[in-house]
Amino acid sequence: MLERIRGELRSVGDQSAVVAVDAFDYEIMIPSGDAARLRLSVGDRVELVLLHYLEGQANGAVFRPRLVGFTTDRDRRFFELLTSVKGIGYRKALRALAMPIATIARAVAEKDVDTLRALPEIGKRTAETIVLDLSEKVDDLLEPGTSSEGTDASGSDEAADAGRDAINVLTQLGESRVVAADLVDRARRADPTLESSEDLVTAALRLKDLVS
Repeated sequence: MLERIRGELRSVGDQSAVVAVDAFDYEIMIPSGDAARLRLSVGDRVELVLLHYLEGQANGAVFRPRLVGFTTDRDRRFFELLTSVKGIGYRKALRALAMPIATIARAVAEKDVDTLRALPEIGKRTAETIVLDLSEKVDDLLEPGTSSEGTDASGSDEAADAGRDAINVLTQLGESRVVAADLVDRARRADPTLESSEDLVTAALRLKDLVS
């Protein structure tokens, strides 16, 4: 069982990357939301955490090995949880993860069905199933500073409501829900003391200006 791969990142497509290790080039499938960030590292040495699948072909007579790579152990654990949801195979999950996995994990923890519905191939019913199955299982997968542990229920609800309100405001300003959720999550990670939706929107817009 392959656990990790370390080597030179040769190329990155929309759904896969190629990593060179000595005389071998390995094609590794990646979450769609990681592609843009990984392209910045082409030519550099990278390390990816792996999952290994056997994909059946020719009515199951032939099996082809597939490697799926993640930038962190936390991302891999979330992917394993996501693919435990009925109807979500590993290929569908890779296409659905169009925003940073940390952002999606927070949406699951906060039961933010609207953000999950904005992901490719995730409709309302599937989003509701993801929340029902996983919302109590992802808290330890949230990035440091974003966990709801140690807060009372009302505080957690208020934080979730503020995040959803901020995302709604950003979408009204013209951002896609995927981008809006990512900006709000990044703002929270940069400053965990942000509490109101107004403060989150201001910080998110400031982040957007910095990268634009």
